[in-house]
Amino acid sequence: MSVFLATTALAEENGDRLAIGGDAFRAGRSVSFAQEGRTDLFLAGEQVTATTDIAGTAHMAGRWVTLSGAVGGNAYMAGQDVTLDGRVAGNATLFGQKVTVRGPVAGNLRASGSELRIEEAIGGYALLAGERVTLNSVVSGDMALTARDVDFGPGARVDGTLMLYENTPGQLTVPASVAPEARIERHPAADWSRDRGHHGGHSWRGVLGGFLFGVLLVAGVAALIAALLPEALAAMRRRILDRPGRTFGAGFLALSALSGAGLVVALTGIGILLTPAFFLLAVLAGFLGYVVGAYAFGVALLSAAGRALPDSIGDRALAAGVGALVAGVIGLVPFLGWLFVLLVLLTGLGALAIRLLPDHMLGAPRY
Repeated sequence: MSVFLATTALAEENGDRLAIGGDAFRAGRSVSFAQEGRTDLFLAGEQVTATTDIAGTAHMAGRWVTLSGAVGGNAYMAGQDVTLDGRVAGNATLFGQKVTVRGPVAGNLRASGSELRIEEAIGGYALLAGERVTLNSVVSGDMALTARDVDFGPGARVDGTLMLYENTPGQLTVPASVAPEARIERHPAADWSRDRGHHGGHSWRGVLGGFLFGVLLVAGVAALIAALLPEALAAMRRRILDRPGRTFGAGFLALSALSGAGLVVALTGIGILLTPAFFLLAVLAGFLGYVVGAYAFGVALLSAAGRALPDSIGDRALAAGVGALVAGVIGLVPFLGWLFVLLVLLTGLGALAIRLLPDHMLGAPRY
């Protein structure tokens, strides 16, 4: 709720500048961040660049993504062309078609893409998955690697165990300067998905694919609603941005009523057969609420970046995609991220409930 209030207020006061506490948010076609004194960054756009040092964590997504400032925490970057030039004090998680690391990472590196190039030292372990991988730096910890082609440069060295996942174990030649044979483990490439949970905890390609699919799904549903009910979607967006607190309260009541109705019906005995239908309805309502809330959040972010209010199906789909992308990235923040996603869902559901139910039931007139 406070995020929506701050978004609308700052959009009016600062134009393309949006800051909440020590965090900075930017979204637009071309995003360049150079403001000092910020803790965390949340940047999304087609071309995204950050050149200043931050004390906390960097979250960046776009087509061309470049981070050259130093990061005091972790770095999360996703895009088509991802370049990390700055120093990262924590861990770095990178996804893209082309990923280049030219800045040192004090912690662990998790990178996935078609072309990976590692040119600076990694202080922890490295988890690398790509078509073509070039390593020309020192990895202080273990390294798990799967790739079709691997190039070990003159500066390449793995101080821990080198775990290679090959189509035919033994086919890849590893110079002794990189790792002696005694510290090399060779596995079939088919075992990568099963084993990498021990070296990274997640299937990073699967995580990225699921994340992007969710963003596209939200954008697609928003585009469908925009095509069928453009005025209703615009009205719900105005409701959320004008009265976020009251709309959030309506969403909380609506979701509580749907979930509680399933339990009450179950108490009748006969109605227990209908209980799954009520919970399914609550899940569907929550998803539609998230779509509407993400759309409104995206409109607020794009307005803060200087864009006009969306007036076409494509613009509305873009706004929903930006909102879902930024909300999803914020959702990665432990505990607080989940609360933010819940706020987006309940606020969107509240706007939907106010739109569908008679005025006197929720005490809030339609827009």
